[in-house]
Amino acid sequence: MSLRDRKRARTRQALIDAGAELFERQGYDGTTVADIAAAAEIGTRTFFSYFASKEELLFPDADERIRAAEEAIASRGPDDGPADVLLRALRTSARDTDLLSPIAARRIELIRTVPAVRGRALQIQLDAQRVIADRLAEAFPDRLDPVTAAALTGAFIGAVTGALQVLLAGPGTDAQAVRTALQTATDVALAPWQHHTSRNGA
Repeated sequence: MSLRDRKRARTRQALIDAGAELFERQGYDGTTVADIAAAAEIGTRTFFSYFASKEELLFPDADERIRAAEEAIASRGPDDGPADVLLRALRTSARDTDLLSPIAARRIELIRTVPAVRGRALQIQLDAQRVIADRLAEAFPDRLDPVTAAALTGAFIGAVTGALQVLLAGPGTDAQAVRTALQTATDVALAPWQHHTSRNGA
């Protein structure tokens, strides 16, 4: 990573940290983009070169998670099934992102209490499901049609989302416990699909 890229990464993280702190202290509606920029010691105009809005700041890893799924699908092995690649994407994403960061905890709280954040979360989830389902259907045409690919992806993302909502709302959960619980949740959700797709692909 170049010096310029490292500087941008530090500034981006400073904005995320500032947003998490201000949302907790001042409330979401009471915090402006200007407040976040000032806390991160940058100009308001510079904020928008990192995030389109304060809502976007709450979902800093959304694109990375979609990319992790796309890469897992693209790099699948000959014996991998659709559920296998989704579980691999989850392991990669969980390893590369901070599941217990302050912004993750604030996001769960604000999804529950702020309609604008809830709406943005739903849009991100639906967009991710569409992209991943499309890639799965393209990669496994003998096992999945568009409808079953969408159903499989919905089961997977629903399991992850539901587990995180429970885990991050509680106190004192460590990263390993979160990863283990996510693995359990997705194993439960995808078990029928592992059987179904392997049987149909036989």
